[in-house]
Formats: sequence, structure tokens, C-alpha cells
Amino acid sequence: MHSFNLSMKIIIIGGGISGCTAYLQLKKHLPVPPPGEQHEITIYEAYDTSIDATHNEGETHSSTLIVGGGLGVFPNGLHVLKRLDEDILRDVVRGGYLIAHQDLRSKNGTLLVRIDPTAHPEEDGERMHLLATSRHSLWKNLRLRIPDSDIQTKRILKVVATADGRNTVHFTDGSPSAEADLVIGADGVKGITKQAILPEKEDLYTPVYQGLVGVGGFISGEEVKDLVDEGSMNLVFGGNGFFGYFYSNSAQSAPNNDSPYHLSKPGDSLCWWSTYAVDECPDTKSLDMEAVAKQLRERHAHWKSPVIQKVLGSLEVKNMYPTWTSPQLPTWERDGVVLVGDAAHALPSTSGQGSSQALEDVEAFALLLSHSLRGVYQEPSPDPKSYKTAITTAAKDYMDIRRPRVQKILESAQRMQNSKRDMGVIAEYLMYCAMWIAGCFPRMMSSSLKGVINYNVAEEVKDFIERQK
Repeated sequence: MHSFNLSMKIIIIGGGISGCTAYLQLKKHLPVPPPGEQHEITIYEAYDTSIDATHNEGETHSSTLIVGGGLGVFPNGLHVLKRLDEDILRDVVRGGYLIAHQDLRSKNGTLLVRIDPTAHPEEDGERMHLLATSRHSLWKNLRLRIPDSDIQTKRILKVVATADGRNTVHFTDGSPSAEADLVIGADGVKGITKQAILPEKEDLYTPVYQGLVGVGGFISGEEVKDLVDEGSMNLVFGGNGFFGYFYSNSAQSAPNNDSPYHLSKPGDSLCWWSTYAVDECPDTKSLDMEAVAKQLRERHAHWKSPVIQKVLGSLEVKNMYPTWTSPQLPTWERDGVVLVGDAAHALPSTSGQGSSQALEDVEAFALLLSHSLRGVYQEPSPDPKSYKTAITTAAKDYMDIRRPRVQKILESAQRMQNSKRDMGVIAEYLMYCAMWIAGCFPRMMSSSLKGVINYNVAEEVKDFIERQK
């Protein structure tokens, strides 16, 4: 007979994509505690996360990034959603648009490289595609599965990790602090949770501005009808920045528009974004957005893509997103406080893997924690110390599995990120030549990408656990 409460109290800080997925993964995988006990999971988020909430300009919670909030979820991330709940996967796919090829072009319109971002065939021969979608659509379909009672709108003041007991979360409004066996930091690159993990060295790991900003939004798909190839994501490079665009949803009437294996007719929305160099990090709260729009028109005025010119003609800029990364953290865990997603490893947008790696993080940790807790439940006389050990062991194993993969993706993305900075004419055309030559060897070009997108994090965790026996 166990002598202490075997139910867990868990706090997730951050109600964005990482936080919502962490909640759902834990609900799915945590072992059921003994009769009469129940795990308690609460998400704390600084901003209102109700589906129809209105927000002020400049708020940075991921659910508010409706303007400029486009992203890609590669097959490795979509498979995480499939294993979590096939209904979630269908809803997420229905809200986005599947991509059969990524086209890298010069600002003059020349196709330099065509990349195939689809996964290897599955047992039935079908191949899962890259999904282009809005950040808000992905978040909403996760958030809809979480009871409102389990999300509280509160801003965190401080998290304190405790080696021998429960960890403590303090709030800025002075309300009573909350205790938890496990605190998951899903609060992004500027999040406060990592201060609990590195309390003596937090100044060494503050986010670093990368000298790049992004501006983006959505326009009607009708404006670019017949100008964008179906099933394409277009990435346009120039000597003074970068411009990308893709359809962000499928036609509602399209058959199989909820299947990640079938391409559909495009819907009514095109997502676009521009990334370029700005030496000093702008204060986004005081920016003159009309001036930003004017500068954007001037920057891309001579780019020959008719789609880019259509976007510039109906341009409305509502926000700007500076690119931040965090120095590589020496650890992502401490005494039952664990970081996931951008809080642990902010990847540049050039990786295309930000959301997919966050999804992999939370599945990996949930599976490892479930395995560790089952070991505790099987002990004849478990005690609080063995319980705490199980949590910290799972966190360390999670870090051992995830860090090498994320680091490899980060290094590749940093190399690509330099192609979005300002450069001279010679450097610009050398960049085009390098891309064109790479495009002449498509298998070589796609081999590293295929290694990323065909990865199965659940299988990796299973193999890891087997090796530990």
C-alpha cells in the first residue's frame, strides 16, 4: 500500500502551441494513479487564451499572432499530432494547405532549387506532405481540446526549483503562490521559467537579437489566382532580404482536405512574409507601421515576382517580429522544472522546424515521464524521494535524446539565415550560383531534409528505453 499521494500536480507555463500540446500529451500518456487520486494539470498564460478573445497590438502570446503568423509543420511534426489524436491532425490539416514542393527563386524570378518536402512512403504507399498554415489555426485546434477551467490567465513573477520537495510558482499580482511536482516551461525564448534552471547564471543566457526582422500577413487568394503554382511554397532570395509566400488554407469544398496525404485546391488566403536585416532591434511598440510598409515597398520594388508586387500593392503592416535566439543552454532541466520548445532552444525561422521540434519535445518528455512513473508505481513502498527521482530522471533522459537533434537542425538553419542578410551584388549572384548548383543534385540537396522529416521521435524514445534495460 503506497504511503503518499501518487497523483501528480503539474504546472505548464505558457499557453501557446508547446504548452497546449504538453497538456494533451501528458493527459494521454501519464499512467493512471491509484483509485481516488487524479493528476492535476494547470496552464498559466499571461494573455487571455479563450478562442474568440480580442488582443492588443504587440502582444506576443502565440495565439495572438494572427497577422504575420504563418508557419510550416513538416511530416515529423504532423506524425506527432497523428499519434496524439487523429482527429486533431485532421482538424489541423483542414485549417491549412499541403505543400508538394518548395521553390527557391532569385528576385529576378529564376527557379534555382525545387525541394521535395514530403516524407517517405508509409506502409500503404502514401506520403505525408508539409503543411502550411497560420500559427493561430494550429494553436486553436489544440486549445479547443483543453477545458477552460485548466487554463488560468496569470503572469508569472518567478519559478523556484526545489530539490527535495515541490517546486513553487509566484505570480506578479501578489496572489498566493502555487506548488507543483513538475513545472514545464513552454513560455518561449523570452520566458521566465529558465531562470529557475539557471538562477546563478541567468544573465549569461538572455535572448540575443539576430539582426533580422520579419514582417508578414495575409491577402486574399483571389488577388494571386493563377500566379501561384498549386502545392507550392515559394522562397525568394535577393541581395537585400528575403520574401516568402504560400496559400495558407485549402478550399472548403475540396475532397480529402483533412488528409495530410492528399493535395487540395487552394483556399481564399495567401500568407506572405519578408525577412531583412536591421542592425538595431526595433521597438515594436513605437514603430510607425506606415513607414515600415513604405520601406518594404521600396525594398522589394524591383523584385520581378508578380505575386510580390500584388502583395506590395495591397500592403497592410500591423506588426514586426525581431528574430531572437537564446545562447545554447547548459541544461533544460533542474529538480523537476523542464523547458520545451523555444524556451529550451529558439530555432531561426529558416529551419522551418520551430513548431515541429516543439511537438517532438513534448511527446518525448511525456513518454519518458510516463515510463519513469510506472516504475515508481510498481515499487512496493514508494516514497516522495523516489517520485522526485523519477521526474528528474525522465527530464535528463529527455534532454539526452533531444539536444543532439535540435543542435544539428540549429546549425543548418544558422547557415541558411545568412542568406537573408544584406549583401553586395557579387555575393548575391554567388548565392544564386550555389543554389542552382545544389538544385542540379536534388537527391543530395534533399538528403539532409529527408533525415529531419522522416524522424520518428516516439521510436527514438522506445529504442532509448530498451537500451536502458
